[in-house]
Amino acid sequence: MKKTSYTMRSKIVPYPGMGGWHFLVLPKVQSETIQKNFSQAKRGWGSLPVSVTLGKTVWKTSIFPDKKSGTYLLPIKAEVRRKEDVRAGETVSFTITLMA
Repeated sequence: MKKTSYTMRSKIVPYPGMGGWHFLVLPKVQSETIQKNFSQAKRGWGSLPVSVTLGKTVWKTSIFPDKKSGTYLLPIKAEVRRKEDVRAGETVSFTITLMA
C-alpha cells in the first residue's frame, strides 16, 4: 500500500447546521489531485480514509467531498481543537495522509 501525504493550510469553519461540527476545507488544487488519484478508494458518501496531523495531534478520520465547492471537507473533533487550542475562523497548517 502506498501512502501519499499533502500538507496545506485552511481556515476552520463551523458547520452551519446543528451539531457543532467544525471542518477544514481542503484547497481546490489538492482536492482535484486527490479526486483524480484516489477515486478508486472511495467509501460511503464518497469519503476517503485519512490520517491527519495538526500540530502535535494525530488522528484517523475521513475526508468528504463537498459537491457545492468541488473540494473535500475534513472534520475536526472538539477534542483536537481543544488539544491544539484552535478555534473557528483560524487558519491552520495540517497534513493528511491517504492510503492507496
